[in-house]
Amino acid sequence: MTDKSQDKAPKKGIYLLPNLLTTAGLFFGFFAVVSSMNGHFEHAAIAIFVAMVFDGLDGRVARMTNTQSEFGAEYDSMADMVSFGIAPGLVAYNWALADFGKFGWLAAFVFVASAALRLARFNTQVGVADKRYFQGLASPAAAGVIASLVWVGSSYEISGMDYGYVVGVITIIVGLLMVSNFRYSSFKDVDWKGKVNFIVVLLIVLAFIIVASSPENVLLVIFVGYAFSGPIITIRSVKKLKLEHVVGDDKDADFKDSTEAESSKKDA
Repeated sequence: MTDKSQDKAPKKGIYLLPNLLTTAGLFFGFFAVVSSMNGHFEHAAIAIFVAMVFDGLDGRVARMTNTQSEFGAEYDSMADMVSFGIAPGLVAYNWALADFGKFGWLAAFVFVASAALRLARFNTQVGVADKRYFQGLASPAAAGVIASLVWVGSSYEISGMDYGYVVGVITIIVGLLMVSNFRYSSFKDVDWKGKVNFIVVLLIVLAFIIVASSPENVLLVIFVGYAFSGPIITIRSVKKLKLEHVVGDDKDADFKDSTEAESSKKDA
């Protein structure tokens, strides 16, 4: 008999399809950096979102085709660091922070360093953390906030340098949210295979129409709203908000205890 835990463990070796998708995401992350250096900020922002699509595909394709591997997991993490750490930080710097001296590059560095710490923490908690939630804002979502902000500014022909301090503060806050202990929904408990009412399908079509009509504005609202959702979920999940619920060592037991207490009250 074979051990089921060994079957679920990542395999050794390099598989073409998932790593090809990871490479595509890495390419668009690098393209975003180059585009921002050339002053094409709208292209840079869009490239980050394209990288986000490929990042979502590579893991799902690997699971569907049973081609998960240790190499793929490490390669995906390195690609995420470029696409959702370095790229957004440099895009924000080139768009709005380059003329603000130390404040500008330090704000961008806070974001990049926070993304690295966020990815490292996530990799050490795989298989341990509650799958329903992310601890801290996920790096793709943080990159989405910066990319959509730059996209909106570029589409309205707003010079980022005119609002450098505001953009810098936003960049720092988004970076700190990545290394916070705020709980963000992972949407992994949603039953995507379940049946839905016909009205839901119509609403999905309507949502696509709304996004297509003004993607930069809709994406900004979505990602900023998701960034704010973490503190809201956390405050509602605990009996009393403490420092460890915001930053510091992971205190999942506190969250679980308060969640279980709430569920027991509902059952009663």
